Amino acid sequence: MRTVYVNGDFLPEDRAHISVFDRGFLMADGVYEVTSVLDGKLIDFHSHIRRLKRSLEALDMNMPMTSEDFLALHRGIVEKNQITDGLVYLQVTRGAPADRDFVFPDPDSTPLTIIAFTQSKPGLADNPLSKTGIRVISVEDIRWGRRDIKTVQLLYPSMAKMMAQKAGADDAWMVLDGIVTEGTSNNAYIVKDGEIITRPRSNEILHGITRAAVLQYAKDRQMALVERAFSLDEARNADEAFITSASQFVMPVVEIDGTQIGDGKPGSVAPKLREIYIRESRRSAI
Repeated sequence: MRTVYVNGDFLPEDRAHISVFDRGFLMADGVYEVTSVLDGKLIDFHSHIRRLKRSLEALDMNMPMTSEDFLALHRGIVEKNQITDGLVYLQVTRGAPADRDFVFPDPDSTPLTIIAFTQSKPGLADNPLSKTGIRVISVEDIRWGRRDIKTVQLLYPSMAKMMAQKAGADDAWMVLDGIVTEGTSNNAYIVKDGEIITRPRSNEILHGITRAAVLQYAKDRQMALVERAFSLDEARNADEAFITSASQFVMPVVEIDGTQIGDGKPGSVAPKLREIYIRESRRSAI
């Protein structure tokens, strides 16, 4: 049985409880981060905590712990669950006031709720899909306008994942006015004539931690890179496509809406970036 963390305590998962009045449960009033673990160490930890702080500030919430305390929490829960490869899920909500109300509770009398748990993923870096690539469908992007805040309101991305599953695909790319925004839980890229193309950071996409690292590695190696929006038609006619995320690292995309990308196999750019990212992440993990 897993050990989880709830508001300062490490508990068996069957003894972990939050209030029915918690605003994360009632109103999706909270944010989260997912940090990968390789070889028992945390990947991109400090970047995840910086984004957590940014998300909390955007929702008028304060950081409930120091970075050092969050690090101790993560290391503690990894150790208690003997995670070699896997994920640490961290969630912070506005807490549990005495009753349900649209108005934010007084932060002095309603402390934030902090939970964390692990997911064991043996062989996380050796996902067989990285060799074959994944297939995606396109869906209309009808989410709210602040997609840069990593909130727990994930209903539509879940629905899009199910749409992909029903279509026999692996994931979905969301599209607004013919332009690709991002995947359900990842950032989207295409490669054309050797040039890596991905949307610039804005309120319309999540500011991916893996995205930032991969783009920096690409720049360091003088790979051609352009941050601009691209259309669904461009994606279908690209030489390559791929996604990045904390749990999938760099994953090739070989089909969009039934249209084969390139020769229908992972190209040269995505696998190379995946190799670099995993190697450098292992080297810098804490």
